[in-house]
Amino acid sequence: MAEQNADLQTDELSAAGCHEVFVDHASGVLDRRPELEKVLERLRPGDTLVVWRLDRLGRSLRHLIDTVTALDERGVGFRSLRESIDTTTAGGRLVLHLFGALAQFAGDHPGPDHGGAVGGSGPGPQRWPAFEAESGSGAGGPPVV
Repeated sequence: MAEQNADLQTDELSAAGCHEVFVDHASGVLDRRPELEKVLERLRPGDTLVVWRLDRLGRSLRHLIDTVTALDERGVGFRSLRESIDTTTAGGRLVLHLFGALAQFAGDHPGPDHGGAVGGSGPGPQRWPAFEAESGSGAGGPPVV
C-alpha cells in the first residue's frame, strides 16, 4: 500500500511538470532529512518548490511557515498540489499569511496540542519536494509553478 501511495505522489508531481523528485525514507518528525536539505540547497531564485502535500515539508505549522518564508526571502516560490497553495500567486501568498497568523495565535495561546501538527504520520516513505527550475533553464514550455 505504501508503494502505491508513493507511485501516486510521484505521478502527480510528474504531471505537475516536476523533473526531479527527492525522497526521504523516514518519519517527518525526524530532525535530519538529507534529501530535503539537498533540494533546499539546490533551489535558486525563480525556482518553485513543489510538494505533493503540506505535511511532506513541515513537521509542524511553525516549521512549515518558517521554511516557506525562508524560501520566499530567497526568491523561491512554493506550491502544494493537494492543498492548491501557490505562493507565486496573490491568493497563495494570502493563504501563507493566514497560516502565519494562525501559527502566531497558536504560539500565543498554546492549547493541549500546542497548535497542532502538520507533520507526516504513518509508515512508508515520505515524498519530498520536487521542483522545476524556471530561471535560465531554457527548457521551453510553460513554467511550472
